[in-house]
Amino acid sequence: MKTRAFQQVDVFTATAFLGNPLAVVLDGEGLSDAQMQAFARWTQLSETTFVLPPTPEGAAGGADYRVRIFTPGAELPFAGHPTLGTAHAWLKAGGQPRQNGQLVQECGVGLVSLKSVDERWAFAAPPLQRQTPAPARLAEVLAALGLHADEVLAAQDLNNGPHWLGLLIDSVDTVLALEPDHAALKRLNTKVGVAAKRETGNSGLIRRANREARAFAGAMRIANDPTDLEVRAFAAPVGIAEDPVTGSLNASLAQWLMAEGHMPKRYSARQGTALGRAGQVFLSQDESGQVWVGGDVVGCVQGTVTL
Repeated sequence: MKTRAFQQVDVFTATAFLGNPLAVVLDGEGLSDAQMQAFARWTQLSETTFVLPPTPEGAAGGADYRVRIFTPGAELPFAGHPTLGTAHAWLKAGGQPRQNGQLVQECGVGLVSLKSVDERWAFAAPPLQRQTPAPARLAEVLAALGLHADEVLAAQDLNNGPHWLGLLIDSVDTVLALEPDHAALKRLNTKVGVAAKRETGNSGLIRRANREARAFAGAMRIANDPTDLEVRAFAAPVGIAEDPVTGSLNASLAQWLMAEGHMPKRYSARQGTALGRAGQVFLSQDESGQVWVGGDVVGCVQGTVTL
């Protein structure tokens, strides 16, 4: 064991404690998979990252550093809030990019580019594979969520490294009122991202009276919300009942929803409302068709950890 530089940052927020926290071990060299997983389980954050030198192949491709990403239950090939949070921590710790104003991160899915978009860092969404979910499986997931089929406007299996079942729901109120059966989602081994376009006024119907106060209380926590999409992420199979703000999910949702015309080429998403958070994710598509996922990051803890 040795003393290693450590930071904890809050991602997808400009105000500390309203986003998604991330633990970053800035020197992961010499740690085994089991040691990394044990520390991630101990932090009990949705993700913990370990920074390493690039592999020879990564360095040849321009990587500035390599990162391994762990939830309390498993390693991930890619995740969005760890990508932005690790970049922030690495730069704050004195990391020097090979190219000014750009970063290249090596991770399980390969090389991920980051750049400044509208004065905040954004990562290039990895290539997305998507398909229509099998009807039987979709029905099981909807039952676990407590949703009726007529409340779902569209559904897609989304895979950009992490695999999500994406659901576009009829209203923000319906999204905020969800109380999933997390044990059922774990049995189904399905991570689910639900989203609804924000409309003026309360057009959605809340089907269960005992959810009404929670749904409206959640919506009222952010008065005059400027965002375009409300998102929730349920990830019981990797040890997280609900993730506060999820970059990989928002990336794949944007690639899908923009391609199908459900959302414009530039929009912002809110996530974490039901958890008392106010995460904000900025999505945009450039002329080449590349989707960029941006967000603010705030440093909260800086010191060392013995690992």
